[in-house]
Amino acid sequence: MDESTTGIITTTEESVVEKPELSLVPPPASEPVDSHSQSHSELTTEELVAKSIAPIKKHFLRPPPLRASSNDAVSQTTANAAPAPSQSSFVKDKKSKRQLKRERRQDQKSSKNICPLIAKTGDITSCPYNDKCRFSHDVEGFKAQKPEDIEGECPFLDSEEPCPYGLACRFLGTHKSKDKDGVLGGKKKMSDECNGLNKDVQKLLWKNKMKFPKADAKLKALGLLGKAKSKTKIVEEKEEDETVPGTCHVTDGNGVSEVNGDLDTKLESAEVPEEDDLDIKVGSDEPPMKKPKSVIEENGNSAKANNGDVTFMEKVVGESCIQTEPEAGMDVTTPEGDRSLKLHPREKKIIDFREKLYLAPLTTVGNLPFRRVCKVLGADVTCGEMAMCTNLLQGQASEWALLRRHSSEDLFGVQICGAYPDTVARAMELIDQECTVDFIDINMGCPIDIVVEKGAGSALLNKPMRIKSIIEAASGTVDKPITVKVRTGFFEGKNRIDSLITDIGNWGASAVTIHGRSRQQRYSKLANWDYVYQCARKAPDALQVMGNGDVFSYLDWNTRKADCPELATCMIARGALIKPWIFTEIKEQRHWDITSGERLNILKDFVRLGLEHWGSDTKGVETTRRFLLEWLSYTCRYIPVGLLDVIPQRLNWRPPSYYGRDDLETLMVSDSAADWVRISEMLLGKVPDGFTFAPKHKSNAYDRAENG
Repeated sequence: MDESTTGIITTTEESVVEKPELSLVPPPASEPVDSHSQSHSELTTEELVAKSIAPIKKHFLRPPPLRASSNDAVSQTTANAAPAPSQSSFVKDKKSKRQLKRERRQDQKSSKNICPLIAKTGDITSCPYNDKCRFSHDVEGFKAQKPEDIEGECPFLDSEEPCPYGLACRFLGTHKSKDKDGVLGGKKKMSDECNGLNKDVQKLLWKNKMKFPKADAKLKALGLLGKAKSKTKIVEEKEEDETVPGTCHVTDGNGVSEVNGDLDTKLESAEVPEEDDLDIKVGSDEPPMKKPKSVIEENGNSAKANNGDVTFMEKVVGESCIQTEPEAGMDVTTPEGDRSLKLHPREKKIIDFREKLYLAPLTTVGNLPFRRVCKVLGADVTCGEMAMCTNLLQGQASEWALLRRHSSEDLFGVQICGAYPDTVARAMELIDQECTVDFIDINMGCPIDIVVEKGAGSALLNKPMRIKSIIEAASGTVDKPITVKVRTGFFEGKNRIDSLITDIGNWGASAVTIHGRSRQQRYSKLANWDYVYQCARKAPDALQVMGNGDVFSYLDWNTRKADCPELATCMIARGALIKPWIFTEIKEQRHWDITSGERLNILKDFVRLGLEHWGSDTKGVETTRRFLLEWLSYTCRYIPVGLLDVIPQRLNWRPPSYYGRDDLETLMVSDSAADWVRISEMLLGKVPDGFTFAPKHKSNAYDRAENG
């Protein structure tokens, strides 16, 4: 594999970092193996494949290690890690939100959290807030407790601006500077990322004052505006024109996840409104949101309180919303009038997905650095992680971070998830206004319980009329192509997409991705590609159908395309998580027996891109480490080509315990979280004291008997 082909493999195996001291060398082929491996060796290759056991060459087999695996609830990853507290201690030490907030503020004032402005410039007088700053100004105290620098170079070393983290950078010693603290930077542009949320727009979303004229006009035309009013929000029809039309039916939640991939925290705050109670926050003692005020009333009250607020509201809302009302009005058409002014779905811009390698939107692991790695390895289409519409409409920074795009992503889309036409349409308009994207995907197949319980994701598969309303409202709100991702159905054995495939195209979707599994099935059993083919053949010509499920080699890709020419392309999800070089394999039509050194180089590139994205200070380093560990929980499932008796590897194969061809490869195939941490330490330095890690996503892909 040459440099021009991948662009990411820039060093050979000889340049790999010093290998850990391990005794993992496989025994010679002549030595007998243990009883566990012997029982494995008694089975023929065909019998192993029939039982979904990876047929690994016998002299690489080894006894299973006597340690906890990655499937345990919690993995103790360091010898000096603190013991896990008991359940009773959790109950005893439970703290109120106010107490937690107070502790966070106190922690911010500690010397380890130095003011970013002072860290960047090295000048204690550079902070305009002085004593009122919420961060510490104790430079000497910060230096005294700062962890040691990490080996390597600062990711911002070549930027034309100073390193944004300055004194806080964990690569401070490599800074090129004219002063002793090494604050200045180098020569290139600092960031090529876009799709950040404007602060003024975020404030409007926080205050529930954002207007959505296009979405509301389309909802009104479809008869969907105001159908499910809250009991606490009764607005008379005669006052409808005076009311801010873009008032979001979302709660003003306080739950913001720590980083953009924290799905558990994110979904806890993703309060999808109920049909008859849109504004009462579930599980909260907070009162419902107030009735939205009219523009005149709001401006009048603001003038009494602060004249400056009136100017701000008139400027921001006026520029972003009022000027677009004539355009939005074009969507509001009478049955006999001006129908020709409305764009038909077939007249919109169309993206040709045919033959393109599509990296699926992947929660937590499908972050921007990972997508950049896949782009270099051959991916053509990338899509951001699933974002909840309600959280976007609340202006949550953590949710908007999921929409970030890098300039290298030349064909990029975002994926959103919502339960109701109004929230989806308004989120669409907001994204169209604030972000640069090529298409917007609506997730109607997410199987996660908390999403389904709110009526979104796979729950929509049981409500075809809701699907119709959402697609029609979304496609009528924005001119960008709208795509939909679904599963075969909600319940196993009750597929229903084939009966909706024609309508999905007529409702306004440009493309649909069908995951060949039901929601109830999750990832057990293999994907039902025959059903995907059936849907692709029934789809109208204007609707592109993409398949998804179990594509793990170029042979899988070729088979799917050959069996059904009507299929536009295949979306690759877990296959890219386990071996991101699958895109290179498909384009070059070969099995790549990648070495451990080449795999480590890919991880190095991910770490470098992660530090650029999340930061090179301590917080950024640990965030990068956490996402690296999440990814390693998938890459360990890859079985090197040279160790297999049968090629290619299948996604549902359960590997026995085995050695790699060298110590590093043996470390990489381990399913122990402790070994993943050791790999992270090779790239990001020692973990903090008491560090533990357990993967968020525990797929049952080969933990269920029915996989055989």
